[in-house]
Amino acid sequence: MRILIDTNVLFSALLFPRSKPALALIHAVEHHHVVLCERNVSELREILQRKAVRYLAAAEELLATMAYELIPEEERTSERIRDAKDQPILNAAIASNVDVILTGDKDFLSLAIVRPTCMTAADFLMHEGIEA
Repeated sequence: MRILIDTNVLFSALLFPRSKPALALIHAVEHHHVVLCERNVSELREILQRKAVRYLAAAEELLATMAYELIPEEERTSERIRDAKDQPILNAAIASNVDVILTGDKDFLSLAIVRPTCMTAADFLMHEGIEA
C-alpha cells in the first residue's frame, strides 16, 4: 500500500515517539511504501523552525534515514480541499496513485473521496490490526 504521511503526523511522531502517530509511522515504514510530498517536507522544517527547533536535527536524521518516495507538489486540481495550502499535497497524492493519506488534518479527513483514503493514525493502526 502506498501511504502519504502528512506533516502533522511527522511532527507528532518526532515530538512524541510513543504516540499513535509515531507507531503508525513506524508501521507504515516497515510494512508499506511510504510517500512524502515536497510540500510536507518543507512544512515540517518550517514548523519545527518556528515551534520546536530542538527537534530539527532529529527531523533531518529521520528524513535522511527513513525509506520513502519523495513526490513533487502538484498544482493541477482534480479534487478540492478547503485549505488551499493542502491542495498541492492532495493533488500530488492523487497524481502519484497514493492509497492512503495518513493525517490528523480535519480538512483531509472530511473529504468525500474514495482514493486516496484519508485516515488518522488511530484509524490506520486499527485498520492494520495493531492495538495502541
